[in-house]
Amino acid sequence: MRGNTRVELWEDALKSLRMSEPHNKDVEKKVYMVIKSSFDSLESRDIELPSEKRSKHGNKKRGDIQSCFLYSSLYPGDIPTDDLINCWWTEGILDEHDTYEEAYNRGITMIRSLIDACLLEMHETDFVKMHDVVRDVAKWIANSFGDEHTSIFQAGIGLTDISHIKVSASVKRISLASNRIERLPDCFTKCPETTSLLLQDNEHLEKMPHDFFLAFPSLRVLNLSGTGISVLPSSISSLYQLHSLILQHCRWLKELPPIGDLCNLQLLDCDNTRLCCLPQGVEKLSNMRLLNMPASDLESSIGQGFFLKLSSIEMLNMGASLGPTSFHEITSLHNVTSLFIRLGCSIIFNRDHTWMTKLKRFRIEVWKTSLYIPFNKSRKEIIVSKCEIFSNRELLGMMQFASHLYLEEFMGLRKLFAYNSFDGLKSLHIESCSSDFGPAEEGIGQIDHLLNLEHLSLVCVDNLQSVSDFGHVRFSKLRQLDINICDSLTCLFNVGGTFSVPNHLEEIKISYCEELVELFVQCSSSTQIPKIRKLVLRYLPNLGTLGEPQSMWEHLEELKVINCNEIRKLPHSIRTSNHIKVIRGKPEWWSQLEWDDHNFKSNLEHCFTESYW
Repeated sequence: MRGNTRVELWEDALKSLRMSEPHNKDVEKKVYMVIKSSFDSLESRDIELPSEKRSKHGNKKRGDIQSCFLYSSLYPGDIPTDDLINCWWTEGILDEHDTYEEAYNRGITMIRSLIDACLLEMHETDFVKMHDVVRDVAKWIANSFGDEHTSIFQAGIGLTDISHIKVSASVKRISLASNRIERLPDCFTKCPETTSLLLQDNEHLEKMPHDFFLAFPSLRVLNLSGTGISVLPSSISSLYQLHSLILQHCRWLKELPPIGDLCNLQLLDCDNTRLCCLPQGVEKLSNMRLLNMPASDLESSIGQGFFLKLSSIEMLNMGASLGPTSFHEITSLHNVTSLFIRLGCSIIFNRDHTWMTKLKRFRIEVWKTSLYIPFNKSRKEIIVSKCEIFSNRELLGMMQFASHLYLEEFMGLRKLFAYNSFDGLKSLHIESCSSDFGPAEEGIGQIDHLLNLEHLSLVCVDNLQSVSDFGHVRFSKLRQLDINICDSLTCLFNVGGTFSVPNHLEEIKISYCEELVELFVQCSSSTQIPKIRKLVLRYLPNLGTLGEPQSMWEHLEELKVINCNEIRKLPHSIRTSNHIKVIRGKPEWWSQLEWDDHNFKSNLEHCFTESYW
């Protein structure tokens, strides 16, 4: 628009932008058509199963990637990948799959293909985004080459009132996400063909008109996440075709109306709401595949036989503390592959835990923990807090299926790891426990019961003098070691006898261990030495040296030393290293370091960065 000074020209160009149309042929040719060529090059709309699988699955199709792309343009900013895939799935864009797991995997493939075609961008771990220009092209494609009434996109533009928006009866999808909408019209235009209504992230929207949902008889996807609603109107029960109801982060939502008539509902997501009881009729939803209701106050509303009626469930996330009956019902569900639940400490466990072999991911919390553990849906986690589990060995069978194990205020560490193998365990966190390790009993030291452990974290473990106290555990694949607030720790490893330094160890972090005076004891050059790449030492007032042998630090890339003022000299292998990239610490510590040769300091000066934490 450079050189165009008439207001009419600017207003016309603005209207073109709002309509997602190129305002001149040059832009259409040089920008829009180039991006459209990426769209055209996407694999064909009907992606069929391989011929050898058609006999088993009939003529099921695996997805329409171009429709996936056009649907992605309904989001104005960062797009949660799980939400996007769930909408594709429940809208029917991913077509038919026997399980949600298969549909989700296909959705990940679709996202990867769109990223490879530069039509989506990866943004953080669990989010994607679409460039503004690409989104404009997507809307232009829909308007120019498809049905001009396919969708309404008025997202992320600061709308407070939508009464002026012209809605056609043939509109397919409506996106009003990320606005400032305060109210919806009492009488909305009938939209008999609308399948998706996206109203998420309108935090000022606190109330919905009583008959609002009557305008959308064919709705399959309804997203009200991040709104200020405290209750939904009863007219939601008229949405007989609804497949997906997403209510994440509705922090004022305390109850739901009866939903037993939503017979096609496959996904109900009420994460981070204030729901205190299950909605009436939820047990009638026999087609439910994903139920996400992690509220902790639901226990009293879960009746006997509730879970057995949800026989199609594949992913279950319940924050209520479940009792023995509910837990037994869950273990008998044949389709569950993802399970996230909390159990009461007094629960009586079934010793036969073969049912867990079907789980591909889980988080089972036994009693309520005070630990902050970020929620990760891809892991196999078990968190045990304040439980005496060895009286009848009830939990052992379950724990041996975990890849990540967290123990808090736990008694009996020695028995746990001396007599039980945890071959699948990748990460172990022990906190607020008392170490009862002693000399390894005869024969026990010959077996590594943590064969595949890669990460060990010890926090507030009383009476632990050295990691070598785990005398019967070799840590043969340990790569990362974190130790924090272990007051009795005097050395990291005391090498000798059956114990040696884990030779795959790459990262060590130690903080607030006041009695620690050395890292390695009796470690000679003949010992197999790990290649430590990262070392973090914080608030260790009695640690005076990093210790020998020098070869331990030859591959060190990152060193952080905070409030370890007795360390006055760096090992020679660090001073002469070509691998060291960064040294972090307080300036006064750096200035007090002693050097055999000032050339060593000058060579490392560029690596030093101020850090106070």
